[in-house]
Amino acid sequence: MSNRTKKLRARPLGLPFEGRTGKNNAITDVEGVLVGYSTIVEGHGPLEVGRGPVRTGVTAILPRGHSKEMRPIWAGFHALNGNGEMTGVHWINHAGHFYGPICITNTHSVGTAHAAATRWMIDHHRDDFRNQHVWALPVIAETYDGKLNDINGQHVREEHVLAAIDGATDGPVAEGNVGGGTGMIAYEFKGGTGTASQKVALGDKDYTVGVLVQANHGIRDWLTVLGVPVGKYMRDDRLVATEQGSIIVVIATDIPMLPHQLQRVAQRASLGIGKGGTPGGNSSGDIFLALSTANSIPRAEAIARPRSMECIPDEWLDPVYLATIRAVDESIVNAMLAAEDTPCLKPAGKICRAIDGPKLLELVRNRTG
Repeated sequence: MSNRTKKLRARPLGLPFEGRTGKNNAITDVEGVLVGYSTIVEGHGPLEVGRGPVRTGVTAILPRGHSKEMRPIWAGFHALNGNGEMTGVHWINHAGHFYGPICITNTHSVGTAHAAATRWMIDHHRDDFRNQHVWALPVIAETYDGKLNDINGQHVREEHVLAAIDGATDGPVAEGNVGGGTGMIAYEFKGGTGTASQKVALGDKDYTVGVLVQANHGIRDWLTVLGVPVGKYMRDDRLVATEQGSIIVVIATDIPMLPHQLQRVAQRASLGIGKGGTPGGNSSGDIFLALSTANSIPRAEAIARPRSMECIPDEWLDPVYLATIRAVDESIVNAMLAAEDTPCLKPAGKICRAIDGPKLLELVRNRTG
């Protein structure tokens, strides 16, 4: 997957984010993790509910790719502020795992995405669902895109969700106005989908922490990049005075960890988004999921006999936390840098502008020496 327009990401632009990245600096640097999109862009002009304009979509993350064999995905969940939705997390909190894809879309399309992901699981793992008492609790998350999209028209259909799942691939990941991030806003700039990764040395091995965000949060006054309060100097084309958005963070790793450790990693996304300046506003759904692709056990084996699972010591977690915080922070900036100007529907007549990359770089350089 590649961006539709040639825009520099944070590091190629010259922003000095710390840490070693994976090959693509993306969540797909975690082996086996795939990402797919359905991007829906239709119509122009004034808002007419049910007819558009449409600026929305679906992002699909497949932690175990398109494998036909059901294997639990070990996971932990954290909500910094719960003004939003991520389905399946009650079971993740209790059982420490889930099955199936993760889909991220807009607020009013959660039900459609859940039905489609359930259908995909039933079809894809046909033998399990046909011959066993297996139930589907896919993870579906959302942020609100009603400023740029006819959200009440509910234009996401099951075929869009299935196309995102079936089309998921590894390698470079498109960012900005793609998938579920198509109609999203971050710090009053155009936001959307962003990703990054970090390499972590633990013991005698190199591991990867990969992050994907759907960034739709923050107001301009808060925006901070690499410690510089750039939002105070980028005052043009402001849109709102109060926080009205959310952010979904998915953290994937190949580090062997137990669910309680993954929950603690998910909590660190709070510090990652905080580096960008947000305090986790009252109207923001700041919702995070961390998962590990290690300890891959067939479902039939996992429920039939005692499990033998490898995990790192808790004392090794600090570099994992640091990698997570750095990757979350960088993913958000990547989302904004890749984004493209988009007309507003509410309020009509305004344009949600993409951040000016060269100006951002100049501000950071001038204030960090």
